[in-house]
Amino acid sequence: MVQTTDNVDTPRGLAFAVSAYLLWGFLPLYMKALAHIPAAEIVVHRVIWSVPIAGALLIALGRTKELRAALVNPRMLGMACVTAALISVNWGIYVWSIASGHALDAALGYYINPLFSVALGALLLREKLNRTQLVAIGLAALAVIILILQAGKLPWAALGMTLTWGFYAFFKKSLPIGPNQGFLLEVLILTPPALGYLVYLTMTGNSHFSTSFDNTALLVGCGLVTAIPLILYANGAKLLRLSTVGILQYIAPTLIFLVAVLVFGEEFDTGRMIAFPMIWAALVIYSIPLVRGMRRTA
Repeated sequence: MVQTTDNVDTPRGLAFAVSAYLLWGFLPLYMKALAHIPAAEIVVHRVIWSVPIAGALLIALGRTKELRAALVNPRMLGMACVTAALISVNWGIYVWSIASGHALDAALGYYINPLFSVALGALLLREKLNRTQLVAIGLAALAVIILILQAGKLPWAALGMTLTWGFYAFFKKSLPIGPNQGFLLEVLILTPPALGYLVYLTMTGNSHFSTSFDNTALLVGCGLVTAIPLILYANGAKLLRLSTVGILQYIAPTLIFLVAVLVFGEEFDTGRMIAFPMIWAALVIYSIPLVRGMRRTA
């Protein structure tokens, strides 16, 4: 939508980013209404109905040239296939988590993600970690260990979301294309298998599309609730400093946490009572340098 080359925060960027995180934070309410539909079928409709929205935006902005160039570039297509696969798996885990009563795990996954991204940068890009980052990562890891010991199993949904989104963001940074064009490229890559699976569901009589007005409307709406927050976020990030985006990203998991406990009535057991405050403490420690940087800039 708009671009800026200055490393400053703008009111418009703040409005875009906060709107995106608020929509993501309340997305579980929408997905819960689809809980009777298998996660794979919901992901299919998230892909299919995102295409016309993202496509219409690019056409309106006159930015289709970069997308056309990407479609004939084998290397870029290969990289986009990796990010498309990762985001589709992430969507699947998220949808399943909400439908099966594991929204708290979804919140946990999003809380851990920024710390995992820092660790990923250190492991794969040889980025040096300062003492604050090491303490934050250590606290988060200890919290996960406590959850494992208390539950007697790995928190697969939370870890799955952390891993898929963390690697998605990692590879996305290497994709030399604008965020809006990149999103459309990803859903275009996912469209053929999505359509194939939808045809299979229809032929076997397992499709929920067109079975009722409510189902049809909710499945078509998956395109809106998928594309709009991503587009808002992509454009907001251009108009904000990275440190500001880093602070704002806690809005979504906090809202998901509140919805899970207060609306869905999910159990906040002893393990979570210990682990979540440790995660929150880790995020506070991690955010201290970001806040200091924001104050120095101000």
